[in-house]
Amino acid sequence: MGNSLLASCCRHVTELIFQPRRSDSPEESSPLLPKPPADRPEGPGAAPCAGLYPDIIPSTAATGSPQRCPRHIPALAEADGSAAVCAVPGGGGAVAVGAGAVAVGAGAVAVGAGAVAVGAGAVPDGAGAVAVCAGAVPDGAGPPRRAAPALPADLGADHAQSLRSCLKLEADGSDRGFCRRDGQVAAAGGGDAAPGAGRGRGEGRAAWLGPDRVPSWGGAAAPLGSPGTPSSAPPASVGKTSPAQREVVPPQDAGPAGRPGSDPAPPALALPTKQQQQQQQKKRRKKKKLTPLEHPSGLALMNGSGPHESLKGEKDARQNGHEEAEAGEEGNDQEVIVIQDTGFTVKICAPGTEPFSLQVSPQEMVQEIHQVLMDREDTCHRTCFSLQLDGNVLDNFAELKTIEGLQEGSLLKVVEEPYTVREARIHVRHIRDLLKSLDPSDAFNGVDCNSLSFLSVFTEGDLGDSGKRKKKGTEMEQIDCTPPEHILPGSKERPLCALQPQNRDWKPLQCLKVLTMSGWNPPPGNRKMHGDLMYLYVITVEDRHVSITASTRGFYLNQSTAYNFNPKPANPSFLSHSLVELLNQISPTFKKNFSALQKKRVQRHPFERIATPFQVYSWTAPQAEHAMDCVRAEDAYTSRLGYEEHIPGQTRDWNEELQTTRELPRKNLPERLLRERAIFKVHSDFTAAATRGAMAVIDGNVMAINPSEETKMQMFIWNNIFFSLGFDVRDHYKDFGGDVAAYVAPTNDLNGVRTYNAVDVEGLYTLGTVVVDYRGYRVTAQSIIPGILEREQEQSVIYGSIDFGKTVVSHPKYLELLEKTSRPLKIQKHRVLNDKSEEVELCSSVECKGIIGNDGRHYILDLLRTFPPDLNFLPVEGEEMPAECRKMGFPKQHRHKLCCLRQELVDAFVEHRYLLFMKLAALQLMQQKASKQESSGALENGSSAENGSADSERPEPEEGKVEENVTGLEQVKELAETIASDDGAVDPKSREVIRNACKAVGSISDTSFDIRFNPDIFSPGVRFPESSKEEVQDQKQLLKDAAAFLLSCQIPGLVKDCLDHSVLPMDGATLAEAMHQRGINMRYLGKVLSFITRTPGRAQLDHIFKIGISELITRSAKHIFKTYLQGVELSGLSAAISHFLNCFLSSFPNPIAHLPADELVSKKKNKKRKNRNLGNADNTAWASMTPQELWKNICSEAKNYFDFSLECENADQAAEVYNLQKITLLREISLKTGVQILLKEYNFDNRHKPTFTEEDILNIFPVVKHVNPKASDAFHFFQSGQAKVQQGFLKEGCELINEALNLFNNVYGAMHVEICACLRLLARLNYIMGDYSEALSNQQKAVLMSERVLGIEHPNTIQEYMHLALYCFANSQLSTALSLLYRARYLMLLVFGEDHPEMALLDNNIGLVLHGVMEYDLSLRFLENALAISSKYHGSKSLKVALSHHLVARVYESKAEFRSALQHEKEGYTIYKNQLGEHHEKTKESSEYLKYLTQQAVALQRTMNEIYKNGSNANIVPLKFTAPSMASVLEQLNIINGILFIPLSQKDLENLKAEVQRRQQLQESLKSGEQLEPEDKAGEEKEAEPSKPAAEIPLTQSSA
Repeated sequence: MGNSLLASCCRHVTELIFQPRRSDSPEESSPLLPKPPADRPEGPGAAPCAGLYPDIIPSTAATGSPQRCPRHIPALAEADGSAAVCAVPGGGGAVAVGAGAVAVGAGAVAVGAGAVAVGAGAVPDGAGAVAVCAGAVPDGAGPPRRAAPALPADLGADHAQSLRSCLKLEADGSDRGFCRRDGQVAAAGGGDAAPGAGRGRGEGRAAWLGPDRVPSWGGAAAPLGSPGTPSSAPPASVGKTSPAQREVVPPQDAGPAGRPGSDPAPPALALPTKQQQQQQQKKRRKKKKLTPLEHPSGLALMNGSGPHESLKGEKDARQNGHEEAEAGEEGNDQEVIVIQDTGFTVKICAPGTEPFSLQVSPQEMVQEIHQVLMDREDTCHRTCFSLQLDGNVLDNFAELKTIEGLQEGSLLKVVEEPYTVREARIHVRHIRDLLKSLDPSDAFNGVDCNSLSFLSVFTEGDLGDSGKRKKKGTEMEQIDCTPPEHILPGSKERPLCALQPQNRDWKPLQCLKVLTMSGWNPPPGNRKMHGDLMYLYVITVEDRHVSITASTRGFYLNQSTAYNFNPKPANPSFLSHSLVELLNQISPTFKKNFSALQKKRVQRHPFERIATPFQVYSWTAPQAEHAMDCVRAEDAYTSRLGYEEHIPGQTRDWNEELQTTRELPRKNLPERLLRERAIFKVHSDFTAAATRGAMAVIDGNVMAINPSEETKMQMFIWNNIFFSLGFDVRDHYKDFGGDVAAYVAPTNDLNGVRTYNAVDVEGLYTLGTVVVDYRGYRVTAQSIIPGILEREQEQSVIYGSIDFGKTVVSHPKYLELLEKTSRPLKIQKHRVLNDKSEEVELCSSVECKGIIGNDGRHYILDLLRTFPPDLNFLPVEGEEMPAECRKMGFPKQHRHKLCCLRQELVDAFVEHRYLLFMKLAALQLMQQKASKQESSGALENGSSAENGSADSERPEPEEGKVEENVTGLEQVKELAETIASDDGAVDPKSREVIRNACKAVGSISDTSFDIRFNPDIFSPGVRFPESSKEEVQDQKQLLKDAAAFLLSCQIPGLVKDCLDHSVLPMDGATLAEAMHQRGINMRYLGKVLSFITRTPGRAQLDHIFKIGISELITRSAKHIFKTYLQGVELSGLSAAISHFLNCFLSSFPNPIAHLPADELVSKKKNKKRKNRNLGNADNTAWASMTPQELWKNICSEAKNYFDFSLECENADQAAEVYNLQKITLLREISLKTGVQILLKEYNFDNRHKPTFTEEDILNIFPVVKHVNPKASDAFHFFQSGQAKVQQGFLKEGCELINEALNLFNNVYGAMHVEICACLRLLARLNYIMGDYSEALSNQQKAVLMSERVLGIEHPNTIQEYMHLALYCFANSQLSTALSLLYRARYLMLLVFGEDHPEMALLDNNIGLVLHGVMEYDLSLRFLENALAISSKYHGSKSLKVALSHHLVARVYESKAEFRSALQHEKEGYTIYKNQLGEHHEKTKESSEYLKYLTQQAVALQRTMNEIYKNGSNANIVPLKFTAPSMASVLEQLNIINGILFIPLSQKDLENLKAEVQRRQQLQESLKSGEQLEPEDKAGEEKEAEPSKPAAEIPLTQSSA
């Protein structure tokens, strides 16, 4: 039904883009038949685009040499997705761009053969790359090259298989941004073409589905069936790859990335040989890339050393990767050299340019040379060409080594090929993208996964070698250190414009005024037969209006004007093969500016251009001119409305793609990488499509599938996604809170989907789910279960209940599948009664439904009650809550009855209970032991057993006691295991011990610890059988305990963490994250705040309280805003939003709303319009809101929802009472509601005119919630790397982190939050290990990525800026370091304000750097501010404050103001003496410094006296005023940033390692009983120094 509607809504766009495909043939769903295609489609010119993988990313070779690819990604990947996107060196590191990093082959699933070629993942890190590849199996069907894929006959119409064979796991990354804009095969981001392929709509497709597309980088994967290559594996029976070929080993690359060759234990870092380094220099200049040697597919490229057993290695080997570290080091070097010798140079001769040399490798495809040429500054304007060697055209998909006669020094000619309509389109798109390559408007408008980055504005391009200005060393004179006024401590102004400084490159050099499609398109028949393909209309900067014909031979001027069609060539016609050459001839300005633009484009850092995986929206934007843009206009009116762009006349089958990626094999690392990458890719594409669809639905651009019903009840299908609105449609949620419940159900459901996806049980499927909040409406987007639309829900649900437990059904297969999830999700299998009072067994909540789709898969949906209910917000009659809850005023009636505990809480609670269980059991065992000894008369002192037990309950500090307890725990663990294995050898007393402990903690089993929850307890309408009465009672108790645990442990725990600064939220989002990590829902925010007000160290929690209050206010305002917006029609949107913001933030007492003018139109028209609007309120009701009313509502909302009483009646009072900044409130509300406002200075306090006008509201974006698929293997590597670093094994840690980085790149592409964390840690390790420039390069990437993925003013970005400043300082780039610190301080002032513990660290950093450049007065302002903040938040007696005093004293000393210096140093000395004692080295250092200061002061006094006494002829001893040395400043910077270098001798190091290992063993043995582990932090006194908890490197002193 949905499809026919779709057909009527949407115009087919097939005629636009290459040949239409018949989809009416009866064999539609039969597998692709092996048809040898007719020759390459559309002439040789089409070849580059023919591919299924639009973004072929040449990867870094296993050699670790940086890519020699042009420095930037083509700003566009050729229109049709033809263009591959090149990899780019970022400061020498290769970023595989479009791929985000798995080089192409990634997606290549050898058709029908099950073999996978994952191309090498280029890593944006120095040089390493993962080359994961599988032995690809030639598919043995059809002619050797460009054969249509043959699918195994037994597949029949099973799409799962056929799709699997051609799933495009596309390179994630730039292709999204760049290929997406066109109407062709380059699926958006790559994956789009799959479903069609999967169904096998055969004809013209073979060319781009052909196996020849499986590239063979990364070692063993040969191009499927390229004839005669030794590497092709023998054709195994199609579909069953032989194990030898399956067993895939990622080749090793040496070089900084130290890529371990196998799943388990990563080998050591092989440092580049001298030769390699020279090679690298060469490569950097050549800008092209090298790929690893081809090996026969059986041979594993591992470390250069051979067999691949290691892959089978157990996962745990990963934990101690350092043991095998030394193994393959020599092999590595060898291999590197061999591989490098295989590269060779070819000369390329392109028309109109000098011949140039290009380094290539035998594994590359001809296709890659195309990419390089389309990206090079001098050849970037060509798209339609072939490469010829001695007059023979090279096949695009041939590997260079298979081409006869191609050798060192061969000359390749670039030969222009005739255009087709498709090629002409690609060409125009490519030129347009080159013209727009520096334009940020897409990032401001939040399209195509573009986002902003401002780092280059502050570094002025002088980081690393790529900078325009070379390092100046430490020349002081040129540094201007004065910060802008608003950054100085104590400044009250918070300008907004500085947030998005104008980047010089953005005022792009204007090359043309207009380039657009002409209104004369398409060419009439007679002109078509002359070769006209399409017409363009151009206005040059000199204001010349010209019409251009694109013909098969190229582009020329014709004689048409805007009103007269005259296709004859103008005179002169300047026929040119490239549009750029033509424009160069008719416009001198174009010629000059275009080449300047390309120069700039090539210089940008690749991370500024790669697309992000999910769209990031900016809440401010400057006023932008809206320029004509032919491509955008075409996209908006053709394919964009009904169909996904790249597949003419056919949409993606999202459900099939999402489920098929889950079914991919996952037995070994390469398979898992490929699978996770596919899952991630499809998810990010699905999220983008769902977001667009949801906006289209709310904007009224999609027709409902039930158009006759009232607007709230309507449902929509668009692009194979099902959309429903968050309203209680059929009184479904009547018992749960109506519309309010219907609003929260989707997010609960999404959390359920997230959890089941994470457990990842084979055979159990969930729907793709995205929740979009847009314009006050909540839209749920879901993929569609095959067949669900054809039948009634009652028939299809075979498990669960559709009416909340009245009728319930179960199904053995579902029970079996859900049973597998019950342990990780802590869900108890239970029985309920159905309407006939029969018992039904379930392993989930009743409303979780099971449906078997037409594809035979078992789907579960409606997972909104996956987690147990939160009893604090669910009053049940006759149930008494625990005392802790009653004391805090619970249970409280909430707006809906769907409140659940968070998964984090359930996990924390179970862990807490486990510790309790171990303690109880250990205690009983010890009592038993004691009573045994007593009965045998061993206890001479007659102390009774009771006494003993009382003893052991008291946690005693002595070693002995702890040890004894530990052995007790060991026994318990052993005992528990033997009992669990049901061994009869356990004596009944011990069984009794375990049984008692189980009972005490509420375990569901008597023999082992196992806590699970029954999610149906307290569900209205669910009845339980008599038989399980006791069980239900226990479950009720468990739920009450969990609710009490949240209040008595988790909230105090959070506040304690905030007190000792191990949690440092800076804005609402980071506070919410901190609460969520501890399992505290946001509805407890009021409770957290009241807990803070009652905490003894209240002043030290000021910052948390302030963030909490502003979060409370903005969340309450958001709730009101949501319903407010539902009553506004589209034409009044900007006026309504500006009116709301005025009421919320402006001091102007009575803002008046401007109603949109068309309210004045005749009444008749209005009636019709009202019906279309989703809200049924009067459309102008919003205009009557006043500030008093809004704030009254905010206060009552805060009271009702959060149970917190706000003491303010308007914005000014709120700002005053709670010390809030209005600009911060504006940021928070904009981020929460998706509003984008104009970047300008707002005067909030003007009482004479309102702050906002409707011109200030630029846009409203959706707020999107979705599943975030994880890279599990990469994450394990990252964690073990962190653990290693924590133990002090820096080098091993560094390798593991590098490894994790490779794997993250493989799965996520080049841009992702987790990659950002990885880069940050790597940079820190590089820094600690003394490699400052590498640290700088990695941290620069981390900053760029944080800006792009999290946002330019996200708290993480602020911290990344601080780290980068430190590394800049270490690299003697002082002015850059300062401007970065000033930027961080500005952002922090905007996001929070000045009064934050993190600000003390920031100001100490700024003060130290200023001290270093001898700006003493400025330095003092910052350092003294830091001192004040530290004293407030750490207490005036803390060691941080002592350090702060010392820093201030040093500056006074440099100013020769010894009295002040002495005063501060004395304060510091007193603190050290009291805290650490007389003999601690810190105290001694301080007292030495005091003596020195006293001497200086005395010397100065003498000199002064001398001068007074003898006047001008006094003999003055010159005084030593020391300017601080850079080294000493750096040392202090390290200390305050928590980086400690401890001078250790070799022997110390040995001892340290031994000590660490001893501890490790101790910890291993205590793994089970973590709770009693002696807190074994050797570095206590080190900890005392201010250190950043997240990144501290406890290389502790005492153990040395």
